[in-house]
Amino acid sequence: MADDVLSQSEIDKLLAAFATGDVNADEIKAEGEQKKVKTYDFKRPDKFSKDQIRTLNMLHDNFARLFNTYLSTYLRALVSVEVASVEQLTYQEFVQSISNPSVIGILAVPPLKGNIIMEFDTGICFAIIDRVFGGQGENTVKSRVLTEIEEAVIRRVFDKAMSHLREAWANVAQFTPKIEAMESNPQFAQIVPPSDMVVIITLQMRIGPVEGLMNICIPYLVLEPIMSKLTTTFWVAASVTKEEHPEHEEFIRRKINRTSVPVIVQMGSFDITVQEFLSLSYGDVLQMDTKVDDELKCIIGNIEKFYCRPGTAGKKKAVQITRVISEGDEGTNG
Repeated sequence: MADDVLSQSEIDKLLAAFATGDVNADEIKAEGEQKKVKTYDFKRPDKFSKDQIRTLNMLHDNFARLFNTYLSTYLRALVSVEVASVEQLTYQEFVQSISNPSVIGILAVPPLKGNIIMEFDTGICFAIIDRVFGGQGENTVKSRVLTEIEEAVIRRVFDKAMSHLREAWANVAQFTPKIEAMESNPQFAQIVPPSDMVVIITLQMRIGPVEGLMNICIPYLVLEPIMSKLTTTFWVAASVTKEEHPEHEEFIRRKINRTSVPVIVQMGSFDITVQEFLSLSYGDVLQMDTKVDDELKCIIGNIEKFYCRPGTAGKKKAVQITRVISEGDEGTNG
């Protein structure tokens, strides 16, 4: 702290004061040993410990990374989402801190009781809408209530945000968020009494040149049944257990096994000029660069993976895999 460092002249004056007796070292020591009193407001008691606040910060760091990846892909723009703060307030203080109009989603989180709030700045919402509709992602619209079409676009973003929120919380609590209502006036979004304590997770968002905030408001009453799990130790232990659990490995394996992959057999190719292409007509014959006994390339996805030979299986056309295409193979002949 730069303000706590004494200059040389101040040190000289302090030493001179000690020498003349104007300053008593024992008095300074006694003042330092006095108990420091911390002001405590019983009207707004602290419901969350420092460890629980730290755990909530880590949970939503994970959410911010997931949501950041989604928005970057969805909008095809440079996006930044990061946790700015995690603090506990009364619900009334939270409502008074957000602008009117705003974009507020009231979410149910079964099996947990009660509702939570997910709120976006209108500037961020209009930047998303502008980008989705083919713009540069700029906010050139004066703050106002969303139209029905704009709300439909933002609901899609809410759906993805809820999905990532569920995933980020999976190690601590299993719940399925679903949107119950959307509001523009904070006064109409009363999910708990004004004096109840809530925890506010504020995320700083940047979409291209536009910056704004996203708030997640979680009342204490919603988290009360799982407060014992909101510890750093539990969160880390749950993460490790989940990574080592063989059931998750088997689940991923089944998902991969059921994934559909396009398979294409390339019969051959040919080169023609644009003029020849334009003059093509019914009955013309195009000669490919493969022979009847040549091996054909089998393309999995967009990767040339196997060599094969054409044939039939019963009444259906088929190919028989002859060998794997190794790196450096150039020809298609056997």
